Amino acid sequence: MDQYFGTYQTFSAVSKNDGAALIGADNLIGDLYRIDIEMDSNSHKAWLVNRFDKRVGFFDAKFSRELSIWKARGMKMTAILSFVAYSDAPDPGHYWGEMAVICYNPSNDEAFSTFVEGVRRKMGEGTRLNVDLKDNEVKKVLSSKGTWLPDQNVPMPKLSKGNAIMKSRLSVSEKVIEQGRKGNKGCYAASWAFLIALVVLILLGLKSCGVF
Repeated sequence: MDQYFGTYQTFSAVSKNDGAALIGADNLIGDLYRIDIEMDSNSHKAWLVNRFDKRVGFFDAKFSRELSIWKARGMKMTAILSFVAYSDAPDPGHYWGEMAVICYNPSNDEAFSTFVEGVRRKMGEGTRLNVDLKDNEVKKVLSSKGTWLPDQNVPMPKLSKGNAIMKSRLSVSEKVIEQGRKGNKGCYAASWAFLIALVVLILLGLKSCGVF
């Protein structure tokens, strides 16, 4: 299909130290990532670059080559962070995760930009919409100008022992940080007031139970 390609794909962080940034506020579930493709030791490597222009990970050589073909065809490419995970083996452990990768014909940018926004909003809520669209579903995206979203979800992968999901949706604190970044000071202040009040209530509850 020359109009659209979508899938979920695993990525790896460069190192354990670099990967730790994935669990921070600069890499949120539902964030968009630029895909930069380079040649590395005679093979393709597709790097994932966050909105702060930092490389956070890469796809394997096989998928990177596939993306290079889509790029050569003139497709617009983007990736959406779905979850971040950690593996304790092999030593010293490493961070990895999964991205929803969406490629589409730039001539349909208006519709698919809206579609991508819908997918990433749902991703932030913890919903993994199916992005592997059939022909008729691509037509629905185009005819609805991007407002149509699939009703099928993709389940989280089953993890083997030694692997753990670190985050798969936006937390309350991350939503507060985002409001602050957007300049919504009223909502930002109200959110912090709510969090402080919640902490106070928890402490009072613990005190009444004799914990303090």
